[in-house]
Amino acid sequence: MRLHRNLVFAVVDTLTAIFNGNKYADKAISKTLKKDKRWGSRDRGFIAETSYDMVRWKRLYAAIAEVKEPFEPKDYFRMFAVWATLRGIELPDWDELENTPTRRIKGRFDHYQSTRKIRESIPDWMDEIGEAELGEKRWTSELKALNKTAEVVLRANRLHVSPEELQRELSNEEIIANTLKKYPYAVQLHKRADVFKTDAFKKGYFEVQDASSQLVAPTLDIEPGMRVIDACAGAGGKTLHIASLMENKGQIIALDIIGGKLKELKRRARRAKAHNIDTRKIDSTKVIKKLKNSADRVLIDAPCSGLGVLKRNPDSKWKMQPDFVDTIKETQQELLQSYSRMLKSGGKLVYATCSILPSENEQQIDTFLNSEKGQGFHKEFDQTEYPSETGYDGFYRAVLVKA
Repeated sequence: MRLHRNLVFAVVDTLTAIFNGNKYADKAISKTLKKDKRWGSRDRGFIAETSYDMVRWKRLYAAIAEVKEPFEPKDYFRMFAVWATLRGIELPDWDELENTPTRRIKGRFDHYQSTRKIRESIPDWMDEIGEAELGEKRWTSELKALNKTAEVVLRANRLHVSPEELQRELSNEEIIANTLKKYPYAVQLHKRADVFKTDAFKKGYFEVQDASSQLVAPTLDIEPGMRVIDACAGAGGKTLHIASLMENKGQIIALDIIGGKLKELKRRARRAKAHNIDTRKIDSTKVIKKLKNSADRVLIDAPCSGLGVLKRNPDSKWKMQPDFVDTIKETQQELLQSYSRMLKSGGKLVYATCSILPSENEQQIDTFLNSEKGQGFHKEFDQTEYPSETGYDGFYRAVLVKA
């Protein structure tokens, strides 16, 4: 591989925005890619993939490069030299890469393989929490899996197409994809492509949604004609899946505290031709009170640490602070206590997170069931999807039934 100066500088600029400017990786990369219209798909792929790689392995590369935060541009070039050297890429004769000690880089890489938190490039506090909750063996396996690049998985919108039909539609646009046996709505790309420019996307034939995430909506055991509340709808990934399962029959009430996300949901719903979604912003406790005992199904896709989705959001492990995990667990229990009131007798509530920590998952369910407001509920099912076992995101889902 030949390294191009403008592309490497683009990577350094992106890393500066992420770590020095505190920007989210996806936003910073997207902004960088708009800077030069002459860049082709290969150039853009290099910038995006290299930036994500260096974010994912920041701690390891910084240790090998012997640089510490706050990073300066020269530090990023030293870390880039580590990235390139470990991949066997010949370094060009640039001033920024002058005197790179190639042999020392490889030796230091071997040295750090015995220290998990550096080898897997994760903050000390997160490593301690993971091991304490999951045990050394499980946590080590999950970290290894979470440091792999996320697959691109689409969910076929069954209001329009089956996964097999979507597969053929994409093939007509020269995008190769495979259906997944254990995931009845999923299609996985053979290699990365800009699917948002396809006619299939414009027609509302699919949404980008990880395979593990696609298991959540079916857990609700939905029938067309029901009233379903998606209590933490966000921009509506799971709301749209629910709409397809309901065949546009019945009512979905999509709630969120952020109005902007609900506007995005409406836009996505129009493209998907999902017509039974009613969005409501939670701007007071009255919104929840008015819906008391009204829903056949309630989904609480709770805010969480996101430790199950680090492979697609690697920058989150550097932006998250230890106290955030404690704070989010309080929020999760508050949501269970409050939103469970919207469920009818005989109805089902699904609690889900994209975390693999028991304290955010099983323990939250146990706390709720042992509380006053949890009386009358019983747990019908729960399961954690571990990245080390599935190859996809980490997710937890539990079904509670109200007597």
